[in-house]
Amino acid sequence: MTRQLNTFFFGLLTVSAVCFAVQDVGAVPDDETIRQILVNRIDEQKRSVGIVVGVVEPGGRRVVAHGQLATDSPTEVDGDTVYEIGSITKVFTAILLADLADEGALEFETPVHRLLGPDVTVPTRNGAEITLLHLTTHSSGLPRMPNNFRPADAGNPYADYTVAQLYEFLASHELGRDIGETVEYSNLGTGLLGHALALSQETDYESLVSERLLEPLGMSDTSITMSPSQRERLAIGHSVQLRPVANWDLPTLAGAGALRSTVNDMLTFVETNLGRGESPLQEEMTETHQARRDFPAPGMRIGLGWVIRGGHGRNLHWHNGGTGGYRSFLGFDLDAGTGVVVLSNSGDSVDDLGFHLLDSRYRLVVPPALRTAVEVDPAVYDDYAGRYQLAENVVFTVTRDGDRLFVQLTGQPSFEVFPESGTKYFYRVVDAQITFGRGDDGAVDHLVLHQNDMDQRADRLPDG
Repeated sequence: MTRQLNTFFFGLLTVSAVCFAVQDVGAVPDDETIRQILVNRIDEQKRSVGIVVGVVEPGGRRVVAHGQLATDSPTEVDGDTVYEIGSITKVFTAILLADLADEGALEFETPVHRLLGPDVTVPTRNGAEITLLHLTTHSSGLPRMPNNFRPADAGNPYADYTVAQLYEFLASHELGRDIGETVEYSNLGTGLLGHALALSQETDYESLVSERLLEPLGMSDTSITMSPSQRERLAIGHSVQLRPVANWDLPTLAGAGALRSTVNDMLTFVETNLGRGESPLQEEMTETHQARRDFPAPGMRIGLGWVIRGGHGRNLHWHNGGTGGYRSFLGFDLDAGTGVVVLSNSGDSVDDLGFHLLDSRYRLVVPPALRTAVEVDPAVYDDYAGRYQLAENVVFTVTRDGDRLFVQLTGQPSFEVFPESGTKYFYRVVDAQITFGRGDDGAVDHLVLHQNDMDQRADRLPDG
């Protein structure tokens, strides 16, 4: 069993490479090399419809794009094309926190309940309270998503989640571990942080981020509410099957992933993080770059919002994003003065592309062949959500996030899996699949991991 488990760990952390010309590992590839990667990804592998890459270097910025706004649109994407950036919004929320703390309006260690008002109950544990710092470093003990998150429309899952539901969850939830004990990525936590910061300033999240960050940085094409011009330039989101899907709205948990932007605007954001030019937010950005905790993946740490990947003698600050029909990546190397932005209008991850462009020693993923995602009713994911024990102290944790399903193995990051049928799901980061099984009573009681010609059963653990 130990040998089999190690095989899975190694498989997830070491992915295959596509052969392209390898340049200096510390330099971002030239435009033609990037363009060939995009052509391969879009035209050959059919993993997106339109991808825009932005690069910042000591000598300036450049943009490389390939593809269209939609499968049925002749309009090509470019640096001004609008995309949903998803969870990259979380680093904006972190900078807001740093800015308000620098101003003296609050402190990192302020308990979040103080910003929510006396009528809102926030869970505590062993006398400890959840602070703003816990929320932005994903160490609050709150889960990835609240258990009363049951969207009426899986195509726009956050749209009907209300503040009242958020408060109801907080009042009823019992923390399963001590506050600050470990890092567990939480959309709920950062969404709560954005909501609380806006309340503290008697405004809404969009107004707060616009006034304190976007306007001072000159990021006029970044927003939640789109202007008529932005709607004309919007890349239509697509599923992994490259079918058009709806845009997402996050009225309550906006701080977790509601922003939309362009590569040109995001390059301005990268340049400011790299210290280019003068900015009133430079000190606050520097504050967010400092590593605070270990992240639950080898070689990773977390600052305020930013994940920091150490490897090959370099530290890369990065964050990614994913909504129903979009994937995004933003990363930079403070020492080298380089940064990369990747925006795509499909549900297929671009993390490997972002890391590869920053350092070619990080390899491009070749998706497992001959596996096609099918459409299933995301409501079935509620049946699968839970914990499954593979071996002693080794557990699969399955969670639903809107119309997406994630699986996390102990000691591994959380990865999205895609439906090959109603019960069988596959990874795109490694050639492995998972099948969910039901007992005689019809309830899901186990899963089976299929990898390297082996089938390994993991029985479901009791809820709680």
